[in-house]
Amino acid sequence: MKRASLHTLGCRLNQAETTVLAARLQRDGYRMVEFGEPTDLLVLNTCSVTEEAERTCRYVIRKTLKHSPDAFIAVTGCYAQTGVQELRTIPGIDLIVGNQFKWDLPSFLPAPQALRKQPDPEILHTRAVSREDFTLPEYGEPDSTRALIKIQDGCNVMCSFCLIPFARGHERSRLRDDVLREAEALVANGYKEIVLTGVNIGQYSQGGIDLISLIEQLEGIEGLLRIRISSIEPTTITNALLELMASSAKLCPYLHVPLQSGDANILSAMNRPYHVGEYVRLIQKAVAAIPHLGLGTDLMVGFPGETEEAFEHTLAIARELPFSYFHVFTYSPRPGTAAMKLLDPTPIAVARQRAKKLAELSRLKRLAFAERYIGSTMSVLFESGSTDGFRFGTTANFLKVGVPSTTDLTNHLKMVRIIGASDSWAVGQLAAEHQPARRVPVL
Repeated sequence: MKRASLHTLGCRLNQAETTVLAARLQRDGYRMVEFGEPTDLLVLNTCSVTEEAERTCRYVIRKTLKHSPDAFIAVTGCYAQTGVQELRTIPGIDLIVGNQFKWDLPSFLPAPQALRKQPDPEILHTRAVSREDFTLPEYGEPDSTRALIKIQDGCNVMCSFCLIPFARGHERSRLRDDVLREAEALVANGYKEIVLTGVNIGQYSQGGIDLISLIEQLEGIEGLLRIRISSIEPTTITNALLELMASSAKLCPYLHVPLQSGDANILSAMNRPYHVGEYVRLIQKAVAAIPHLGLGTDLMVGFPGETEEAFEHTLAIARELPFSYFHVFTYSPRPGTAAMKLLDPTPIAVARQRAKKLAELSRLKRLAFAERYIGSTMSVLFESGSTDGFRFGTTANFLKVGVPSTTDLTNHLKMVRIIGASDSWAVGQLAAEHQPARRVPVL
């Protein structure tokens, strides 16, 4: 039986899509192996958000061919859509499949017994991506206890730094019944938490059903204990969503709301569709409405024209708002975006120093968030595996918790008393146990 390995670069949406491709390959007779092990086939689902993602793509291909020189390499995803000309020059790639044809990738592969390196890559690519609402051809088997479900794709917001509208096309939504069927199948297979993913999930709209109505229907699935929404744009967070999150027994009190910059001029140059004051008021309203809200954001540094004063505005808002963490990105010029035409670039050394400052602030925010819950007892859904005798899981508001235990807690919801904190996770004890505290491992 031929071996197949899959690797995902980038966002949760990519991860959700990779599980679908894995299910199809298994059905076609491949034996799945972990990425990094010898393989006959590598399917690489790529990202094109930053130059670093593209460099990583090249590195992954070289790494795979080093241990599996005869492996058939198929590349799909956003870089395959926006960087097809660059990909075709990378030695070792046998198949390039743009996003329009991603779900059909297994059909374009040779029969397993006929897999062999090609002198030149076959390319299946169109500039346009379908605008139609969609279903998924397979339901994947997630490798985490938090199962990702893709509900939406594409984006109509033309942020000046972003390639996503070119890589994934216009906004479109997955048919409601298909979402519900996958959620029911996941619950039947033992999953207790699902994470709704998409490019702009707040724009979900299908057959008169919006995101809130979809969540309410998902809440009716018996055995589904948690529903989490992934990154959501601030302009799509409604009062009704906040009210549902505040009152629901299943919708997790967690929001990841990208800000990008706390400076009005930079936000305008980014073509972000909100003002700084609007964002601040939204977050204040959300925190006031939802007890124990876990709150994350994305921040970008080094955008063209970002003066020291502009960066200080971002730093001030990052300090002021009660984020539990933030993801920090250094601006990466992307050919084809409007930002490429902007003058006054930020020196890379300056951008990296600013990113370092924000990363340190995020570390302190994580620590403060964990310390806030010392003495509290919280429900934790555990992942697989252990580190230095600790088992790890997450609370509904996305606090990572480690407990000392020799018992396999995978996919179990347990009440945990928080007894300590670090800048990576909180230390807990199973509420039914009273074992002494253990040394906190360095992760």
